Amino acid sequence: MWLILALLSSVFAALTSILAKIGITGVNSNLATAIRTGVVLVMSWGMVVLTNAQSGLSEISRRSWLFLILSGIATGLSWLCYYRALQLGEASKVVPIDKLSVVFTLIMAFVFLHEEFTVKSLIGSILLAAGTLVMVL
Repeated sequence: MWLILALLSSVFAALTSILAKIGITGVNSNLATAIRTGVVLVMSWGMVVLTNAQSGLSEISRRSWLFLILSGIATGLSWLCYYRALQLGEASKVVPIDKLSVVFTLIMAFVFLHEEFTVKSLIGSILLAAGTLVMVL
């Protein structure tokens, strides 16, 4: 099931980029990000209520709160940068560079989470970076 969800995530991310590129025409990128964030906020809380998950709020540890908040800040900064880059550049160049996050995630997972970084991970990271370079040149 995780593979299907991951593939759907990828399709929706691609759709997000195309819809955003069309939608930000003539709109301040920060305002566009705020509108998008508002929609995500309503959808997220809607799912929480729909699945009756709100009772779990009191069970979240301080550590989890801290890292969820930091993750939210990182997401916000990512979206602000992404929307501005998308407004200034071509989607076909901005999106591949944005997807270098896969390489950065592998490196950070190794450094901070002590996850395995194999030869396969290294080769994949090099290929992703090289592919990105080819696409944006």
